[in-house]
Amino acid sequence: MSTLEFSRHEGVATLVMSRPAVKNAYNAEMGAALLDALEEIRRDPQVRAVVLTGAGEDFCAGGDVGGMSRMAFTAAELRARMEVANRAVIALAALPCPVIAAVEGVAMGAGFSLALAADFIVASERARFCMAFARIGAVPDMGATYMLPRLVGLQKARELIYSAREIDAAQALEIGILLEVVGNGEVQARAQELARSMTALSPAAFAMTKRLLDHSLNNDWSSQLADEASAQAIAMTCDYFKEATARFMRKEPFLYRWPRPARSERT
Repeated sequence: MSTLEFSRHEGVATLVMSRPAVKNAYNAEMGAALLDALEEIRRDPQVRAVVLTGAGEDFCAGGDVGGMSRMAFTAAELRARMEVANRAVIALAALPCPVIAAVEGVAMGAGFSLALAADFIVASERARFCMAFARIGAVPDMGATYMLPRLVGLQKARELIYSAREIDAAQALEIGILLEVVGNGEVQARAQELARSMTALSPAAFAMTKRLLDHSLNNDWSSQLADEASAQAIAMTCDYFKEATARFMRKEPFLYRWPRPARSERT
């Protein structure tokens, strides 16, 4: 049985972690399938946005602790398995198109880490998040110690990791982890709506903008300005820019429009 469902429709690729009987717990098979799918997406110019989600009522409960506990691994074997997981999360974060994580139910441990690798996280009101690694004497992995401090600050990241406490969707929104919270049962539709809208972006400009933002926290001011100038020189010679500016001069609607805020953000 496949651990990952992969589909494409109108420029949006949807990746569904599919082990609902164990709350979509991440295992080696899922990691390999995710890596293969992400490589296929990277090579497909028709894919302009990606939604990552889980089957059933949950996003991902973290690593498959039950499966790991039944097997004995050496440190070298565990490191090799982590290399596959790391390649998958790097590939996810490095996609040149928007990636939206749609979280229903739990996103814990490695599941939380995977969500953090997306450009945006949209969650339902019943979503719960937890850096659960300390509960079993493990170290946060799959990029958690890199991504989480950049979203919430170092002290809050320490508290979430050291305490291994659960937070709900409202708390995750308040501290900057989530883009939006929507009603229960609405998260898939909202994620697809956002993804479809972003397929209208300039692929070249978005890819360069995403790369600039990824580098910004590790770059100095002068280097960032130089990188922006180089990227702009490319973006403004693309056909998309010429068409978009022509439409602007003709007072026609823009090629791209961000959808209206979700219900919970309008109230």
